[in-house]
Amino acid sequence: MNFYQKLGPLVFGSRLRRLSESFLSEINKVYADLGIGFEASWFGVFYLLDKNGELSIHEISEVLEISHSAVSQMVKVLNEKKLVALSPSKHDARKKLVVLTDSGKMLLSQIKPVWEALEKTISEMTEDMEIFEHLMKIENDFSEKSLSQRIKTQMNV
Repeated sequence: MNFYQKLGPLVFGSRLRRLSESFLSEINKVYADLGIGFEASWFGVFYLLDKNGELSIHEISEVLEISHSAVSQMVKVLNEKKLVALSPSKHDARKKLVVLTDSGKMLLSQIKPVWEALEKTISEMTEDMEIFEHLMKIENDFSEKSLSQRIKTQMNV
């Protein structure tokens, strides 16, 4: 049992962060080993564009629940790599829509098999576990009452 495992709930966030960093690093290693120029951090944008065709930066930001500026920066990088393009909305010229370019669509066809293998791998690893239900409960609980509020309640503050 390592340091983090011994401390249990006290380092829950640290363990999740370490697991997440390791998880993303391993996925990026798969992309690199296969010669696919893709980063795991781009997943949400590619997935949403694959399912929706085109979305505004605001819409992507809302669905992924990350800041508008973070999405904007990611889209800028993807645009510089010629994987996405920005086009004005037909309904509102002030609004820019993000779409996959032909290069982005070709990349998508390369990464989808990785996604399928990842989904099967994680499903096998978590078989007979209720991990996703537990994560959803924690996420829902935090949306109702933040962790900081919960800690202060425990401290009677």
